[in-house]
Amino acid sequence: MKAMLLDSANRPLRLAELPIPAPKENEVLLKVRACGVCRTDLHVMDGELLNPKYPLILGHEVVGIVVEKGNKVEKFTIGQRLGVPWLGHTCGYCSYCTAKHENLCDNALFTGYTLDGGYTEYTVADQRYCFAIPDTYSDAEAAPLLCAGLIGYRALLAAGDAQSLGIYGFGAAAHIITQVAHFQDRKVFAFTKPGDISGQKFAIKVGATWAGDSNTPPPEQMDAAIIFAPVGSLIPQALLHTVKGGTVVCAGIHMSDIPQFPYSMLWGERIVRSIANLTRQDGEEFLALAPKIGIKTEIEMFPLSAANEALDRLRLGKIHGAAVLIIN
Repeated sequence: MKAMLLDSANRPLRLAELPIPAPKENEVLLKVRACGVCRTDLHVMDGELLNPKYPLILGHEVVGIVVEKGNKVEKFTIGQRLGVPWLGHTCGYCSYCTAKHENLCDNALFTGYTLDGGYTEYTVADQRYCFAIPDTYSDAEAAPLLCAGLIGYRALLAAGDAQSLGIYGFGAAAHIITQVAHFQDRKVFAFTKPGDISGQKFAIKVGATWAGDSNTPPPEQMDAAIIFAPVGSLIPQALLHTVKGGTVVCAGIHMSDIPQFPYSMLWGERIVRSIANLTRQDGEEFLALAPKIGIKTEIEMFPLSAANEALDRLRLGKIHGAAVLIIN
């Protein structure tokens, strides 16, 4: 099979020929049809996430067809279309797993980080961490739902019932979750990089009430904010515009350092919290909700061999919505 391999940090991916993997007893072998390109892939490439598997196949928004399965796989059938998310395996017995907080498992493995992912023609996945894909989505349209959608959904749940919601960093996750919030009759204030007029127009197009630069105040105080951009300085900025008792949710897996800020910004029972990974319940709930709402994913498609180009465009902020690799 063809795969785009990462040999070490701070290097471009290389196209390689590898043996097709064989599924273990609880795994399915998928013929990959599409794989989303996520900012977390950049964090892995840049060495900002420690101890990845090398050589590594990136990609954790995987859509594929079951072509073979292990002898203990009963959940899925040959020919079924499945999605594989970031959380790829948990132990099932640590204190977090037994308390239904599997997203915090001490022994978790992650797709496209400590497990090979979807920048390839075939991949294997733990049947417990695969989801059936709604028929209403094409392969490419479905791919961003598996991380941008799922992590965004978990972040939205953490924001509580906020009626005015700030979203910082208007990329793949933001454009999906804005549609959910709009459906729920919430006001969304979208914050982009200073001067990103096209990004602000895109935010309005998908349902934001207002859009502006990240260094400008929203039209009113916010009940909560979600930060998707990996920029620590946005935390005090968001707190400044959040009501007492409000929550600022940090949705990324990596963020630059948070600068010093006065206690008065946090005072008033404001909350700053992070989101880590996802649970299977998140996946089942969101993938059932997405077609009911009519969520549309804005995508830009690339062939597998152009993975480096897709990553470069994502790094430069030139992707509106989500980049997706199409694997024939």
